[in-house]
Amino acid sequence: MMRRNIWGFARNEEGAVAPTVALSIVALIAAGGIAFDYARLATLDTELQGAADQAALAAAGQLDGESGACARAAAAAANLLSNQTLSANEVSSRAITVSEESTCDATGSIQFYQSYNQADDTFGPAAASDAEAKVVLVRVNPREAVYALTPIVGAFRSGNIDAEAIASLGSAVCRVPPVMMCNPAEPDGNKDLTFDFNPPVGAGLRLVVATPDAPGNFGFLRIDEPGAGGVAEQLGYDNPPIGCINASGGVETEPGDMQAVRAAFNSRFDISQNGSKTCPGKDGVCSPSANSRKDLIRSSGCGLASSASQPDWQESAFPYRGRTDQQPLSTTYPMDSSRTYPDIMGYPRDLCHATSIAGSCSSANGGLVGTAAWDIDAYFKVNYNWNRSDWMAKTVDADGVPLAATNADVAGVSRYDVYKWEMENPTKVPSTAKTQPSKSGYNAYSTPVCRAPGVTPDSTKADRRRLSVAVVNCEAQDVGGHKKNVQVRKWLDVFLVEPALARPNRATNGDIYVEVIGVASTGANDAENLPTRRDVPYLLR
Repeated sequence: MMRRNIWGFARNEEGAVAPTVALSIVALIAAGGIAFDYARLATLDTELQGAADQAALAAAGQLDGESGACARAAAAAANLLSNQTLSANEVSSRAITVSEESTCDATGSIQFYQSYNQADDTFGPAAASDAEAKVVLVRVNPREAVYALTPIVGAFRSGNIDAEAIASLGSAVCRVPPVMMCNPAEPDGNKDLTFDFNPPVGAGLRLVVATPDAPGNFGFLRIDEPGAGGVAEQLGYDNPPIGCINASGGVETEPGDMQAVRAAFNSRFDISQNGSKTCPGKDGVCSPSANSRKDLIRSSGCGLASSASQPDWQESAFPYRGRTDQQPLSTTYPMDSSRTYPDIMGYPRDLCHATSIAGSCSSANGGLVGTAAWDIDAYFKVNYNWNRSDWMAKTVDADGVPLAATNADVAGVSRYDVYKWEMENPTKVPSTAKTQPSKSGYNAYSTPVCRAPGVTPDSTKADRRRLSVAVVNCEAQDVGGHKKNVQVRKWLDVFLVEPALARPNRATNGDIYVEVIGVASTGANDAENLPTRRDVPYLLR
């Protein structure tokens, strides 16, 4: 019996795997620990990378090329990061941070460059100024994970883990015609793409339409359909076929025949193409501005007069030509005593541009940039029969705020300010100013009389006398005629002062005269449907 029991015990296999389990339990726990801690490590890496991406996008959103761009970008990146690394377990802090830099260079945790090549993952030259900073690299400060289970196999800490991201700012300009101007301030032989142009707000700009290869020349951009027809549609239609111009990788210039596109430009002033009431092409609406005041008179036609006997839009026989003394606006009378007032008057040019085609403006910018001093007194005298004290008292908005509170403020009132006041206060504009007879027997008008049947100017649509113009350093980029990937230095909002028309001794058919409103906005005017620059930061890596 005893032998049988011993033999049976020897043959019993119950519990035979126990030694195997005992031997493998350590390996199983180690494998599980590694998997658990690796998952935490991967999550930590994701958290850090997400923070780096967010910080880089925040920084890129400030790279507008203006003063202080690098400092603003660094502050935006540093201030954004208030989240925590939930998978990091340092006792002191779990916060994700980035060391703020304040200079435009390629050192530290926030670095700025002029360009970045995604194809081979290489940077261009380091930025040395706010204008050069086009790309930003943000590196978040490293974090460390203390392992929970991996120490079983001898590993205790992950070591420092960091993350970085690269971003830039993509730009598009929406609801604008495809127009550009060569930087009037750019010197001969310039090689600096970032050479700036900072005209005073309210200054008049005399732009010359020609092959865009000289400072101040005015040209066009190719959007979709090449040639003058495509430019004319973009320039004339209320709703251009292409809503936005993608300017991130540079624009494409388009040589344009001013004769072909002038009609589309002038439709904004209630001047119809070739005397007809149609747009360029046949698929769009070209309504004039609700305030189409200009320095032209008309009898019955709607085109541009080709002779003195043609009753279309034409210059008055007694036009405004400025004043010869060039006195400041604080003088008692807007014109010198040797001259009489003109019989009709649109928004005039700057005083230094008003007398002749050469003008007397500063030669620093080729005489193309005015001083913002214009004959506001003459404007109100001719159109309203108001003297200075009259118009200063009467030109107030709905809230009672005047255009100019004191004589010292007169120089700060722009033509665009007066235009907007007239748009917003039509009942305050005398009827004699809306339909105004001239000495020649023809009338001047401040409201549209030639618009196509059924087309009523809509003040909720894009302002037809406001454009955003691309300013390009043409000398530095050898821009002449058609060229791709042309970098835009900035976009300027401008007010269209007068139609494109040859004026004896003062303008050719190729002259366009505008007033500077300021740097194009970045979305603030969406509700007003005005020309708007859209800047969208995007990740490069």
